[in-house]
Amino acid sequence: MSSTDPPTAVGDAPTLTARRLDVLGDRVARSRPADDGDEADGSDADGDRDALDVFAPATTERIGRVPACDAADVESAVERAREAQAEWAETPATERARIVDRFGDLVVDRREELLDVLQVETGKSRRTAVEELFDVPTGCSYVAREAPDALAEERRRGVAPGITTATVTREPVGVVGVISPWNYPLTLSMADAIPALAAGNAVVLKPDEKTPYGALLLSELLEVAGLPDDLFQVVTGEGPTVGPPLIDAVDYVAFTGSTATGRVIAERAGRNLIGCSLELGGNNPLVVLGDADIDEVARGAVQACFSNAGQLCLSAERIYVVESAYDAFLDAFVREAEALTLGTGYDYDADLGSLVDADQLARVESHVGDARERGATVETGGRARPDVAPYCYEPTILTGVDSDATVACEETFGPVAVVTPVPDAEAAVAAANDSPYGLNASVWTGDRERGAELAREIDCGTVNVNDAFLATWGAVDAPMGGFGDSGLGRRHGPEGIRRYTETRTVGVSRVGSLTFPDRIPTDWFVRGAFAGMRVARGARRGVDALRRRLSRR
Repeated sequence: MSSTDPPTAVGDAPTLTARRLDVLGDRVARSRPADDGDEADGSDADGDRDALDVFAPATTERIGRVPACDAADVESAVERAREAQAEWAETPATERARIVDRFGDLVVDRREELLDVLQVETGKSRRTAVEELFDVPTGCSYVAREAPDALAEERRRGVAPGITTATVTREPVGVVGVISPWNYPLTLSMADAIPALAAGNAVVLKPDEKTPYGALLLSELLEVAGLPDDLFQVVTGEGPTVGPPLIDAVDYVAFTGSTATGRVIAERAGRNLIGCSLELGGNNPLVVLGDADIDEVARGAVQACFSNAGQLCLSAERIYVVESAYDAFLDAFVREAEALTLGTGYDYDADLGSLVDADQLARVESHVGDARERGATVETGGRARPDVAPYCYEPTILTGVDSDATVACEETFGPVAVVTPVPDAEAAVAAANDSPYGLNASVWTGDRERGAELAREIDCGTVNVNDAFLATWGAVDAPMGGFGDSGLGRRHGPEGIRRYTETRTVGVSRVGSLTFPDRIPTDWFVRGAFAGMRVARGARRGVDALRRRLSRR
């Protein structure tokens, strides 16, 4: 596994300067009321209190400081957002969609700066950064096109057709709190924030403390696109400090992160009787059948397991291979993994970048070390690469892993894959389902119809056939989310827009009050009503049967 030269400072990024990052950091201050201890720009008089240092994983250098918001800052941001939201909710959905579309254009126009910020904050390779950035304008295009129809009034069947009507309207919930992670800070903040804005809500975004600058740059672009002042606010700070007051102040919470934190958020949202959507952890399976094209699967498995150095919620960590294909697949998979290049430069030479910090590196090393102690074999990788960057780790393939090993049971969130032989497809599906998680899976086979059948048996919210994850994640018209410990709710599709609304049903009667008639004895009316119901139910079944017969012709 070869490497490319790492950057040495922010100044190596083609479009960035330390001053530019300071300007972005100042955007947080607009959500913070000045008091006796604060300077006008939101920094503190003593230069030490209430600020967070931000570091570049590729070099461990400090690249800047942002305010460490507290409960008062959050309350102020939500209050301002709520005031702005009242007028935004009255803005036609088509106009809101136009602003979202303009924002997507600006993301494309400002892509180089966004890529530089993304790499500086996360340490990912330029290739991975581009893959992430592609997703933002794609999502904007979908939301801009579909939101007006998804939010439009709907006529539904009334209790007595011809006599009553039922109309469903959708109203924004108010202020949405978005808590986004560090691994895909642009995509996973905007995938939640953009549909919320299009639905007529305000958004207060809390980015991970390791990756605040991308969120702040996106807030700047939203402003340029025409989003009204205060409608999109960014609060930076530690999760335990900022998270609870944010959940207590908003009307809906969208969170992406660990299952443990997701449980805490769901519990607090439940106490507040507000909705939430949670995309949480995963220990995702990849199934290889005996008729699969081995070379194609090996290339796909590299993408499935090692994209973003494995720091991807959709990443495959457990690979189950039917025994007849096991040896050939393992050889090809090892070969493809060893051909990957490591690096964090601002060019497109490297396949994999860095892990995000020392804690993440320690987690990966711990999981691999535990597997080794239990008798696992390291087929390739298995070591850190500080010669590339302080937190780099080689793509690692393990075999012979004990079923109780940590790497087999928990999400590693690093470039580590476990390969296990199984006797047949049924055993592979059973092994894939032997997990409390259910986020993403993939099935690889030469028989696509058989693959689709097996996909329906795997307990995950998204299942790909002959693809790692883009066939489902990239299908932005289809819902995406997890089963079991992998979360609640769905993003993408009409569901991802409508989750940020409350429905109101308006029923209208053309004949006045619907109750027992005055001029007919009640017992006569009851007998007649049930007789009519029996006839209607029989007629409906006959019509349904006729439709089924016609559809089979």
